[in-house]
Amino acid sequence: MSIVNILVVDDREENIIALEALLKRDDINILSTTSPNEALRIAWENPISIAMVDVQMPEIDGFELVEMLKANPRTKDILIIFVTAISKEAKYAVKGFGTGAVDYLYKPLDPYITSAKVDSFIQLAQHQRDIKAKNDELQNFAIMVKNSADIITTIDAQAFRIQSINQAVYKILGHQPVELIQKSIVELAAPVNQNKFRKKLSDIVNSNLNYAVAEYQFETFDKRMIWVECRITYNNKMLFLNISDVSPQKSYQQELIKSKEASDYSRKIKENFLANMSHELRTPVNGIIGLTSMLRKSPLDEQQKNVIDLLEVSSQSLLGVINDVLDISKIEAGKFSIIRKPHDIRRVVKSVFDLLKYKADEKDIELLLDIDGDVPEILQFDSLRVNQILMNLLSNAIKFTERGYVKLQLSVLQKLNENVKIKFSVLDSGIGIAPDRLNKIFDSFEQAENDTEAKFGGTGLGLTIVKKLIELKGGELTVSSQVGTGSVFNFINWYTIAEKPKEITPADGGTQRLLEPFANIHVLVAEDNLVNQFMLSKMLKDWNIIVEIVDNGQKVLDKLQTKDYDIILMDTHMPEMNGYQAAKNIRVNFAEPKRSIPIISLSAATFEHEQQQALSSGMNDVLAKPFQPYQLHEKMKRLLNTPAVLAK
Repeated sequence: MSIVNILVVDDREENIIALEALLKRDDINILSTTSPNEALRIAWENPISIAMVDVQMPEIDGFELVEMLKANPRTKDILIIFVTAISKEAKYAVKGFGTGAVDYLYKPLDPYITSAKVDSFIQLAQHQRDIKAKNDELQNFAIMVKNSADIITTIDAQAFRIQSINQAVYKILGHQPVELIQKSIVELAAPVNQNKFRKKLSDIVNSNLNYAVAEYQFETFDKRMIWVECRITYNNKMLFLNISDVSPQKSYQQELIKSKEASDYSRKIKENFLANMSHELRTPVNGIIGLTSMLRKSPLDEQQKNVIDLLEVSSQSLLGVINDVLDISKIEAGKFSIIRKPHDIRRVVKSVFDLLKYKADEKDIELLLDIDGDVPEILQFDSLRVNQILMNLLSNAIKFTERGYVKLQLSVLQKLNENVKIKFSVLDSGIGIAPDRLNKIFDSFEQAENDTEAKFGGTGLGLTIVKKLIELKGGELTVSSQVGTGSVFNFINWYTIAEKPKEITPADGGTQRLLEPFANIHVLVAEDNLVNQFMLSKMLKDWNIIVEIVDNGQKVLDKLQTKDYDIILMDTHMPEMNGYQAAKNIRVNFAEPKRSIPIISLSAATFEHEQQQALSSGMNDVLAKPFQPYQLHEKMKRLLNTPAVLAK
């Protein structure tokens, strides 16, 4: 409820008291005085809506007081009611109304008439106050519209003609506002956008939408094209548009899109390069490892065996470098997956320890293993990645330790229901790391010192891979070190305790298995590398397999047209026609049973999308180079569904 201020001016105090008693109510605040001069001050200092003024007063009469009130802009809108006891002659009423009064009340006052008149004038004062507030609000809006940086316009919703538009249209589009009145707003849009803009406005009107936003190109007075955002409101057969120039933002968005497209293109180029590099490097390494394996089976003297050992170590070292580079690329591309299964944590740790024990023995370093008794036997984890982390940490520790020890320690930090928090610690008495290099050792291609690579070798990728793998697994990696004393690397993570699986893969991975021959099997091999052709031919013939070899996918199709084969071993990267294209062709264009012939991809591809591409093209399985003979034997046996078994 709003309060109305009423000023009562009478030179007799008793008249004021009587009038206050008559008018007393909750929505009125009465301010009174017997002095006209005091009345002027009160009216100046307070928002007076109604003044009840006695006509006959000493010094200044009521007429003079009202004339002064009406002459002041601050008090000119006060509603004046004269209260008088003088004659009711018309000349006095005319004089009173002439000074600006709205009514006369004659003493003695009739309570009912006085109350009714005052009540009506209170309502009038409240309406006037509301109108003034609305006018002030409209004036503020008009100032805001006039000075707005956006184009603000009202549009006839039937013909879409401009009814009003602010000065911002000149700044944004170069048009004078007066020139656009009664012009179609649609004509401001670029010719290619006009139909879309008109349809949008029609849809808003037809659907009676309260609000909508859309972006269009508008044409400026000098024929430039700019992007604008139109915020459209529909009400009472009028459209209200707020039009903002969003060209800078649009340009920025387009630059972002171009940057993303360039980034995607660069990423694709990088992936293709790495895929090709993987193939080009792994293919000869596969040949070297395969030939080394064959040479071991031939009669060799001690010196030749040593040469074969060195050849195998060198090829495995080269393969490790290739894997490091490819792993980093996969992690950065977000295409590296963690696969958790139940494994014996002690067995995994022990296999890493045993593998690196000979390196420590060569340097006369003591390699120690300490696993707390409360570490659970079977945990849910990715054994390959845990192996990779520990191999990198232990290899580094051994590499940078000249004397003393390297220790791998496992301890339980916390248990919570079926989950356990385990800390892997690798401690060494090596050369240590300077404090200013501790944060840099996890960066790609960075090492502890500038001359580390010259002294100890390595790519500088091992710790980067370790850190990224641990982060992918949700773990935490910390390091502390002192130059000349040694370093401690801690890897902490939560694991779920699991039940012992029915079968656990032997520690040797099956590399020492004797592979039984196949019976009456014809294999077509597609391989363009001569070394791999020789190796595969020798391997398959050792299994009593009849082998034919071609060097591209087109020759596979030609051979398959005229002959029958039990299985195809196909490289993916080949000239003229690659393995993906050849497999698709077989699955689409050949009749049964050739259409369903088993195909194994023997590819150096290690990226998941390449392996998925092989399967999508129709190949049954993928075997990445380099591989062990038993791995190929198992896949062939499964796909051929032959009774051949592995001899233990």
